[in-house]
Amino acid sequence: MKRLFFALIVGLACFTHQAQAQWTVIDPSNLTQNIRNVIQSSTTASNMVKSLQESVKIYQQSKAYYDALKSVHSIIKDARKVKLTIEMVSEITDIYVSSFNKMVSDPNFTVDELAAISAGYARLLEEGGALVTELKTIVTGGNGLSLSDKERMNVIDQVYNRMLRYRNLTRYYTRKTISVSYIRSRDKGDANRVLALYGSPNERYW
Repeated sequence: MKRLFFALIVGLACFTHQAQAQWTVIDPSNLTQNIRNVIQSSTTASNMVKSLQESVKIYQQSKAYYDALKSVHSIIKDARKVKLTIEMVSEITDIYVSSFNKMVSDPNFTVDELAAISAGYARLLEEGGALVTELKTIVTGGNGLSLSDKERMNVIDQVYNRMLRYRNLTRYYTRKTISVSYIRSRDKGDANRVLALYGSPNERYW
């Protein structure tokens, strides 16, 4: 029964993602400027911007591979999970940029907390980027191993499932982080301000 319940949950998550899957256009310039405006410590601001730039680089590399998929001449290029796996890098980046941009202007977080939150997002995207690299190696056959299409599809399934966990973890990480601000605002009698900043709990990431 537990296995069936887990399978249903995973299946629902996959269906939901497939229905929404797309490559999001990311513009981190506003977040970069907000970081520099809000963070008084030049060293901390520089580290946060550098972390963001590294994340954007991963996003751009994944986008380049996403665009190049059409040149892969095998049945693998038609595997929907290859496309969905790479799209999740875009989604993780979108969550990072859009949510953290709001957190930077949230007075409920200290500078040190913002630095830690930024590092957490960057690490999640770094792990996602590593999975895209692994996926590219498997799909293009650049790993030097002779794999059948079935074996490659099995590896693709594994990479997809791992990326799905990172995507879901990014959502969870965002919800838990915002909930900290909500609790602090509620204690100060200012919960409406947090709801106005991030939106209601029924909205996408929290």
